[in-house]
Amino acid sequence: MIIDNASLLIAITFSSAALMGALIIGWYNARGEKYLALGAAGIGLIVVSMAILGLRNGAYDFTIQFVPYFLLISGMSFIYAGARQFRNAASTFRSPIITWAVSVVSLSIPLIAGYSGTGTLILNWIAAAYMLLCAWEYWRGRHEAPIALVANTILYVLVSTSFVAAAIMLIIDGRAIIDAPPDNWAEHFNLIMSIVGLTGIGAITLTLHHARAARRHRHEANTDSLTGVLNRRALFTHFPEDEIVPELVVAMFDLDHFKQINDRRGHAAGDKVLQSFAQTLRAETRGADIPARLGGEEFCVVFPGLDREAALVIAERIRAAFAAKAIPTGHDNGIATVSAGLASGGGEETFSSLLSRADAALYKAKRSGRNQVQLAALRLVA
Repeated sequence: MIIDNASLLIAITFSSAALMGALIIGWYNARGEKYLALGAAGIGLIVVSMAILGLRNGAYDFTIQFVPYFLLISGMSFIYAGARQFRNAASTFRSPIITWAVSVVSLSIPLIAGYSGTGTLILNWIAAAYMLLCAWEYWRGRHEAPIALVANTILYVLVSTSFVAAAIMLIIDGRAIIDAPPDNWAEHFNLIMSIVGLTGIGAITLTLHHARAARRHRHEANTDSLTGVLNRRALFTHFPEDEIVPELVVAMFDLDHFKQINDRRGHAAGDKVLQSFAQTLRAETRGADIPARLGGEEFCVVFPGLDREAALVIAERIRAAFAAKAIPTGHDNGIATVSAGLASGGGEETFSSLLSRADAALYKAKRSGRNQVQLAALRLVA
């Protein structure tokens, strides 16, 4: 037996309400993820819209048409805004607001004029367009999680197709005025696809949210909170201390007279100097290079795939760029500088040994007057 439209509408209402609750819980635990709040708000409006249509008890006057249709468009606008926020948290709400305003005006004109059939036709085209806009946003962001986001895109396209089918049936019917909701195979297909689509899209979105949260936690665990470069634990996770690194080049950096900056200008100023040096590291190193803060004012850069002459050029560039910032130390018109020691692996040398030799070269630079890069002697290979 074919399920009637009212039963399908009620099913959509309950499934949407469950999804809305899951999104609200997700947003409550991650307040910065606005796309979850926008999605929950949009689905909430759709729930109310579907409830009104499902419980209309045979009525189909202007109010029963306009109110749920208005809520449905508004809900889809929120979902579209959420899709944009998911792809790019810096996106504005200008496009969703303009799209919503144009949609509401386009829907209102025929309904106010009494052309309920034309209004319903326009509603289906608007809904199809919103689903395609959402699909486009997820398609554009597919690099983050290709399989999940392509699946989301497909679901949105399928839901959009079901609205197009419903619109085509209204065109075939050819009535500008209707006194009851359309009841045909396309409407059933549309309602079923809405249930399947909402469930699938919601499940995928929540999965992507949890995956993002896990990546964020890993990033926070591996990143120095002050400077944004890797922390000591992350560096030694990537390069275990007893790992043999015969062809690796590392540089150790230590800010000169850093204690004077803290003592004379305060720890807040010292933190800004550390952040400035970390910015210099990121700006002057390659994408493959690995900068890390080992603790205090001591940093390290690993140069994969470079010989020590090429790494020395980068280390000198870092030293010069930081000195060029002319950050005052607060003592005798002095400026903040950095000393460095650079070592390249050889033979069966471990990462710990390589760091120790770079550290020895660093302190040679300190003893030799600071603001310079010293090379560690090449390790003799037996």
